[in-house]
Amino acid sequence: MSNLPLIIAIGLIGGIAIGVQAPMAAIMGERVGPLESVFFVHIGGAIVVGLLLIFFAGGKLDEWQQVPWWAWLAGSMGVIAVSSTIFMVPRIGVGGAIVLIIAGQLLIAAVIDHFGWMGVDTTPLTWQRTMGLGLVLLGAWFAVRGAG
Repeated sequence: MSNLPLIIAIGLIGGIAIGVQAPMAAIMGERVGPLESVFFVHIGGAIVVGLLLIFFAGGKLDEWQQVPWWAWLAGSMGVIAVSSTIFMVPRIGVGGAIVLIIAGQLLIAAVIDHFGWMGVDTTPLTWQRTMGLGLVLLGAWFAVRGAG
């Protein structure tokens, strides 16, 4: 656990990036269109990652055949995530959009943990975790019910 401060920092940076990306992509979506915005967001990301791969000599790209077929759907999940923020931000604001995204993440994470899908360790969905998820969903409802 000695890396905990680094893990926390990376988590916070990732959260900040999502919070900043949402209004940026929404603005782009209003100007050029939602699908065009998703396209440009992913092109920009591909360029940044491409440069990092060049800098790090390609990483483990030659291992691509070892990836399970269903893991290749991760790119489409990114398209759905960015598209949903582009749709939500102009309607319910950045805060509401992020609250719903986090609630959705926690909900599916609990299901994935419970069943041990995708190779994760099984963590049973106890009544305490179910109550916690219920509170998160209730909080999300209160956070967005007056928006839009």
